[in-house]
Amino acid sequence: MRILHTADWHIGQTLNGWTRDEEHRVWLDELCGILVREEIDVLLVSGDVFDGINPSGESQRLLYSALRRFKDARPGLRTVITGGNHDPAGRLEAPSAILESLDVHVFATVRREGVEILADRHMVPLPGPDGTHRAWVCAIPFLRAPDLPGLSFAAGEGRGSPIVEAARRFHAMMAARARETAGDLPVIAMGHLHCHGATESEGAERRILIGGEHALPEDVFPEAFDYVALGHLHCQQTLGGRIRYSGSCFPLSAAEAGYDHGVTILDIEGNIISHTHMPIARPAEMLRFPLRGTMTFAEFEAALGDLELDPETPSGLQPFVYVNLEATGPAAVLLGEAEKLLAAAPVRPAGIRVRRDAANEDAAPELQSLGDTNPEALFRPAFEKANGTAPEDRHIAAFREASVGE
Repeated sequence: MRILHTADWHIGQTLNGWTRDEEHRVWLDELCGILVREEIDVLLVSGDVFDGINPSGESQRLLYSALRRFKDARPGLRTVITGGNHDPAGRLEAPSAILESLDVHVFATVRREGVEILADRHMVPLPGPDGTHRAWVCAIPFLRAPDLPGLSFAAGEGRGSPIVEAARRFHAMMAARARETAGDLPVIAMGHLHCHGATESEGAERRILIGGEHALPEDVFPEAFDYVALGHLHCQQTLGGRIRYSGSCFPLSAAEAGYDHGVTILDIEGNIISHTHMPIARPAEMLRFPLRGTMTFAEFEAALGDLELDPETPSGLQPFVYVNLEATGPAAVLLGEAEKLLAAAPVRPAGIRVRRDAANEDAAPELQSLGDTNPEALFRPAFEKANGTAPEDRHIAAFREASVGE
């Protein structure tokens, strides 16, 4: 049987005010084509389906219409979705009665009866093309503090992190029940968290655990799990052979511009699971000028002119542009010129910064005692760093007036 593992769609995301809806529409259409071409039997979505806890009507339409198309295109498809830290848990599960008619199973909260965790209700059988069970999924959503059994921050409550120990107990309990249910069949765990040793995007993923812990060790997942389908980190990667992040659908920030985005295809032969990364083309490019450091405005103008941009590209699929300009003049002037240049091109400005040259930027400032300086002496370099040019007399006068008024 064949399984497709994906995560971190972040439907409803905006970037510098630009909607990503059209990009998501194109990407979901491509995913539908892959489900058919690759003869996928099961679709696993490991959290962060939505970008926020209050998804718009359009975001919800994008998701549910895609799930309907997937089922129409691949009638035997079974889909399992787990909630992530960005998702509205209750809202994601609310249409479950309808979604189950499409063989879509959603787990955004931990199933309980009182304080007892109902591990059985997180187990989903995976039928192969012939209808017989070929594997089982243990569908675990993003975990919050109340979900972790026996969590205690009391002094002297054992050694090590209470978060890690409680998470280890939770996954051990789920794994034991999964193995009892599955017998000799493979078990795939789904989760949404950060594992130690994995690569995270700078500023892209929230640090999501509690009590000072934002990452868990790999060994919280017992060997009873034959494959662990994770979400949360946006860079596709594998830890220890069986723990896998599929990565996000496409770049969600400048930090992800260099990632190889796509999905993970699992093949089950007998009881052996193998996995392969399948790249998916980005619906819209994310361009950085330059790739490192800064460039002058003239260099940027020439580089932008060298691009083969199609003026007929729909606005929602135009490339994003980030630019770091060298402060060769007043920052406000350079920003204005760059904005004017980008407004005339079929692109979406995502960020413009004016910075001093790298040599000055990296130079360590000489340490001074506050007793040896004064507010105006501190204001001058701060103004120059922010604006790329020294303050004029009018700026000094305004600062002095503000200082007197304090």
